[in-house]
Amino acid sequence: MSRSQLASGVEVVAVPGKGLAVRTADGEFLSVRTGDASEGALLSRLSGSAADEPDAELDRLLGAFESAGYMADGPQRAQWPVERRDVWLLGDAGLTEPLAALLRSSGAGPRSAVPDDLVGARAGEEPAAVVWCLDGPVPEGLWDAADRLPERGIAWLRCHREGWQAYVEPLAAAPGDVTSAHVRARRLAATPAHRELAAYWSGPRTSGTPVHLTAPAAALLAALLTDDLARWATDAPDTGGLPARRRLRRVDLRTLTVTEHPVLPVPDVASMPVKAG
Repeated sequence: MSRSQLASGVEVVAVPGKGLAVRTADGEFLSVRTGDASEGALLSRLSGSAADEPDAELDRLLGAFESAGYMADGPQRAQWPVERRDVWLLGDAGLTEPLAALLRSSGAGPRSAVPDDLVGARAGEEPAAVVWCLDGPVPEGLWDAADRLPERGIAWLRCHREGWQAYVEPLAAAPGDVTSAHVRARRLAATPAHRELAAYWSGPRTSGTPVHLTAPAAALLAALLTDDLARWATDAPDTGGLPARRRLRRVDLRTLTVTEHPVLPVPDVASMPVKAG
């Protein structure tokens, strides 16, 4: 016989004097009206410890849980496909090393690379994805060539640090996705301090005591990058309020707070019409 079980992150609690309540994966509490069904029998079924014996009232409740998305529907994430296992990592070791460990544990096959590898890779030797991590601002033009990787069918993911803030840019996997150039243009357009930001990027910069990336901060960035890459590799659905390919994440490295911001590609500028005569 089949067994029912709650989805990951969903829990049911018995509230004294009020019956059962569901705590959703988002942390909300919702009351459960069990009607004539036994609360104990429902809890046994939801825990997966009891077989699904025929019971019309319990079946009705389980159907309501399933319709609301509170029941497990099999493995939470598919296996990492072999054809997408080859992931090249570029950048600073303080970020790429914890990222490589997480990618390997998720089923990917990461390896270190250098910028020249992106240009010299021949057909059949190209990676499925490239991740570039910088423990500092992005120098002008550094990622220009990598921005064309999606046109070659290579997924492109990146992050960098600016002082105590780090930015995890959206994964680009196809022509028309958000590139690093798009992110820079959108950030300049969104701030009144666009001249200052552009000057900060291009340098030189005078700094005080250096910002040292802590192990927890590096682990958080690695986890965000791994999750994005794994969802792309397994074609898993997006979670949260913004689509992954249209989401820029800003991480406060002092508090490890993550905020999400929508970002769209920047259309190509149309050429000026030629005047007749």
